[in-house]
Amino acid sequence: MENSEARDSSQCVRVAVNIRPLITSELLIGCTDCITVVPGEPQVQIGSHAFTYDYVYGSTASPSTAIYDDCVAPLVDALVHGYNATVLAYGQTGSGKTYTMGTNYSGEGSNSGIIPKVMDNIFRRVETMKDSTEFFIRVSFIEIFKEEVFDLLDANSTNLNKGESASVLKPVTRVPIQIRETVNGGITLAGVTEPEVRSKEEMASFLSRGSLSRATGSTNMNSQSSRSHAIFTITMEQKKIARCQNGVTTDDVGDDILCAKLHLVDLAGSERAKRTGADGLRFKEGIHINKGLLALGNVISALGDEKKRKEGGHVPYRDSKLTRLLQA
Repeated sequence: MENSEARDSSQCVRVAVNIRPLITSELLIGCTDCITVVPGEPQVQIGSHAFTYDYVYGSTASPSTAIYDDCVAPLVDALVHGYNATVLAYGQTGSGKTYTMGTNYSGEGSNSGIIPKVMDNIFRRVETMKDSTEFFIRVSFIEIFKEEVFDLLDANSTNLNKGESASVLKPVTRVPIQIRETVNGGITLAGVTEPEVRSKEEMASFLSRGSLSRATGSTNMNSQSSRSHAIFTITMEQKKIARCQNGVTTDDVGDDILCAKLHLVDLAGSERAKRTGADGLRFKEGIHINKGLLALGNVISALGDEKKRKEGGHVPYRDSKLTRLLQA
């Protein structure tokens, strides 16, 4: 999603479908593909129903490069030009959202996944523009767990005893951070950790550190189910550098600072209690997950309705903490 009134308003929300191949456990119990990709069209067929999207990537394990180039690279360009944008991985539990986003990337091994490719692109752009532009890049990493916001980069959040689950300790050991509204109507998180980063490796280290503290738990559909919505935010500030010739400044660059944010969101999986076998704590977590996803769906529907948007229709950002944060 791109927040840009200056660009084509009909393109502010784009939807891409990525169909993962069946995994071993599904093949062993005789599962088969139930979705057919219409050749040459961004369309899928499920039974007698056809659904059209902006992009469709089939179950032959489309390379993440294609998804990145089509869907995400334009948003990194928008970030550099001062526009806010959001990338959301949405789907049922076990559908491959964390894998596709690359949320568990540690800076080593394969660069597959959207977030590692974003890092590569950003620092390549910084390198090519360093003679004319000064960059200041910060990151934050938070999760929304049972409608409470936690800072995954807070030093206290990594104090887990070996062998203990993050989802067990989080409600006890950490204090949620508060969402505040600024005087100009913006949204901010009180006291969130937001370190400056100067390289891809440094950015990856914060991503890895935060991912280790994220709430996970086992269900019938996923042994490592993410129980929280995770938002990795890259804030880019840039200022033009005045060029001097013979001691004389040749450019009138002023003091303007261009600032924009890119939110990379790995959502908790939508789920049905009957299929996941959730009960007790897992059941309550599932209720919060589905409520947040419902609110997000309502916001996306409102943003995607061009007629209502032009008429200044209401966008229900305040219905959940997830949507309030993405309003920033």
